[in-house]
Amino acid sequence: MRMILAVAAVLYSASAFAQTDKPPMVGDKPLVQVTPKGTKEAAAKPAAAPKGKPQSIAARLQACLDLDDGTKDRLNCYDAVIAPQPKPKPAKAKGYADCRFFKEEDERLACFNGFAESIPKLPKT
Repeated sequence: MRMILAVAAVLYSASAFAQTDKPPMVGDKPLVQVTPKGTKEAAAKPAAAPKGKPQSIAARLQACLDLDDGTKDRLNCYDAVIAPQPKPKPAKAKGYADCRFFKEEDERLACFNGFAESIPKLPKT
């Protein structure tokens, strides 16, 4: 009976020590890195496209128009579709892909807005 109590006490205390708030560590880094849903990093990621057929760039740019104009969220949405590659003196944009070269965020947002609004609305399939 003493042996059973001793084993139970050891197992119980081992499981109690394993219940900590810190993740398991490998060296000085956590073994698993999980970003909670409400954090800034999770909010910066664009919304996942619905399962099935991938959306075209035009459809994704038009989806950004649903966000409030003049906001950082809309610019982040555009930047998620076409990553910015700022140049010191970009040429005048001839298409939406050229908007990524503008260094100033306001110019880049205005450029994307102009082209996204001029894209003909495609019927949803």
